[in-house]
Amino acid sequence: MVEAFSQCGSSLALKLVLLSLFVFVTSVPSVEARIRRYRWEVKYEYGSPDCYKKLVITINGRSPGPTILAQQGDTIVVELKNSLLTENVAIHWHGIRQIGTPWFDGTEGVTQCPILPGDTFTYKFVVDRPGTYLYHAHYGMQRQAGLYGSIRVALPDGESEPFSYDYDRNIILNDWYHKSTYEQVVGLSSKPFVWVGEPQSLLIQGRGKFDCTSSPSIGDVLCNASSPDCSPYTMTVVPGKTYRLRIGSLTALAALSFEIEGHNMTVVEADGHNVEPFVVKNLFIYSGETYSVLIKADQNPSRNYWMSSKVVSRNSTTPNGLAIFNYYPNHPRRNPPTVPPAGPLWNDLAPRVAQSNAIKSHRGYALPPPLKPDRVIVLLNTQNEINGYRRWSLNNVSFNFPHTPYLIALKENLLHSFDQTPPPDSYDVANYDIYSVAKNTNATASNSIYRLQFNTTVDIVLQNANTMTLNNSETHPWHLHGHDFWVLGYGTGKFDVNSDPKKYNLVNPIMKNTVPLHPYGWTALRIRADNPGVWAFHCHIESHFYMGMGVVFEEGIERLGRLPSSVMGCGATKAFRRP
Repeated sequence: MVEAFSQCGSSLALKLVLLSLFVFVTSVPSVEARIRRYRWEVKYEYGSPDCYKKLVITINGRSPGPTILAQQGDTIVVELKNSLLTENVAIHWHGIRQIGTPWFDGTEGVTQCPILPGDTFTYKFVVDRPGTYLYHAHYGMQRQAGLYGSIRVALPDGESEPFSYDYDRNIILNDWYHKSTYEQVVGLSSKPFVWVGEPQSLLIQGRGKFDCTSSPSIGDVLCNASSPDCSPYTMTVVPGKTYRLRIGSLTALAALSFEIEGHNMTVVEADGHNVEPFVVKNLFIYSGETYSVLIKADQNPSRNYWMSSKVVSRNSTTPNGLAIFNYYPNHPRRNPPTVPPAGPLWNDLAPRVAQSNAIKSHRGYALPPPLKPDRVIVLLNTQNEINGYRRWSLNNVSFNFPHTPYLIALKENLLHSFDQTPPPDSYDVANYDIYSVAKNTNATASNSIYRLQFNTTVDIVLQNANTMTLNNSETHPWHLHGHDFWVLGYGTGKFDVNSDPKKYNLVNPIMKNTVPLHPYGWTALRIRADNPGVWAFHCHIESHFYMGMGVVFEEGIERLGRLPSSVMGCGATKAFRRP
C-alpha cells in the first residue's frame, strides 16, 4: 500500500489510502458491547391475521413487531412514538432483568407513567444474559391487540452454547379474539360479570385461519379466507440440517401444546437458561414462557409437514393453529398430504406436570439456590367478588394499580399515593378447603405492596384452589419482573409448610421468569431480593391480571439514584417536569 502511494504522489491518492485505512480499521469486529438503536411507531391498523378484519396494534406496520437481535452485554435503545391517537401505551421487556434501569421495565403503574398519545419515549437498557425473550404492551389489555414481539440475545463472539445447530429461528404462539379489548374490559368490569370467552383463533407467528363460513352474519368484506394476511406461516428447512427454534407464548388466555408433525423436539433452553436436554413430541407452553428446541429435518423430504398448536387445560372450542414445516425445495404453500395432528387431550394433566418436573438446569450451568429462605410468602389464588364485581385475589386481596407508579412514589416520598398496609404473607391454611367453592367469596381490593429486605432470600409458594365454579381449578402462568427465580418444585393439593420443603430440588433447579401453577396444585419458587427496584409479579393471562391477580415487590429502593423525569407526569407527579 505504501509503495502504491509513493508511485501515485498525489493528494487524491493520499485521500484514497487514508480512506481505505479507515474502512479497514472500522470494519474489524469489535469485542466490545454495541448500542443497537430502534425507532418504532405504534399505531392501529386494519389487519386480518386470522382472515377476520379488525383493528390491530402494530409496530412500524407489523404484528408481531420487529425482532430485536443483540449480543450479551449490548445496550438496546428503542425510541417509541405513540401514534394510537386516543390510547396510552407502555412496553415491557419480558425476561430482561433491567439491572440498574428499573424505570425502563415498561410496566405502567409500577415503574413508569404511560406514554401519552403523540408522545415519544426512549427506552434504554442492557441485555445482560443470552437467551430467548419477549416484549409486549403492558398497558390495559393491549398485548392481545397485537403489540408484541421477540428478543434474541446471542452469546459474545467466540462463545458457544452446550448444544449445536445449523440455523436459528423464532416464532411466537398466540390466541386471537375478534372483540376489541375495550369490549372485553367492559364485560369484565360489569354487573353481571361477562367473561371474555374462548379465543376465536390460534396464531403461529401472527397468522391463523378462522372459518369465515361459521357464521352467516359475517360477510366477505369482514372475513376473507383468501386474504394474504392469513396465509399460513411457513418455516422452510433444508433436509438434514438441525434448527434451533425459539418458541415464545404470549397468549391472552390459552395454555398450549405445540408440535411438528413427525418430528421430535429436544428442549435445550427455557426463559434464557440452558436445560438438561430432554425430548418431547408435544411442548406444553404457557403465556410468558420461552423455550428453545432443536429439530432435525430428518423426515421424508418430498413433502411438507404440519406445525400445530392446541389449547390445553381448558375445554375450548378454539380450533388448532396450523403452520407449514416446509422441506426445501417443496413449494412453501403446498399443504401436507396428511390430516393435521389432533394434539393431546385438553384435560390430561399428567403429561403437563411431567414436563414441568423434567425441566432441570443443565449440569454445566446449574446455579444452586441459597439453602434456606429468610422469608416465606404463600399466595392463595382464588376467585372472589367485591361489591358484586368478579375479581381474582391473592390471600383474599385483589390488586389494583395506583394512579402514581410505585417506583416514583417511593423514590419521591409520595407514600400517600398507595396503601401502606402490607398484604398478608399467607392465608388460613388450616381451615381453607382448596377443593370447594369458597364459602366466603368476598374479598378486599388494595394497591399495597410487599417490601422485601434487600439481599435476602424469599420463598414464594403459589397455591391453587377452586374457582367460583364447582369442580373447577384453572392453570395460571405466573411471571416475575426484574428477576429469575429458582423453581424448587411442584405439588398436588394443599402445600404443607413443614413437609413439602423437604422435597425441594436444591441441586439443579431450573431458573425461569415465568412458571405454571397447575390446577389444585402448588408451585414453589425462591428468589434473591438483590435487584433494587419495584417489580410486578402476576398471572400472565390478560383478563386475570386485569381482574386483580397480581402483587408487587419492592427491594433496595434506597440504593437507586435519581429517576429520569421522562417516566413521570401522572398521578401525584403531574407537576413534575416531563420533557
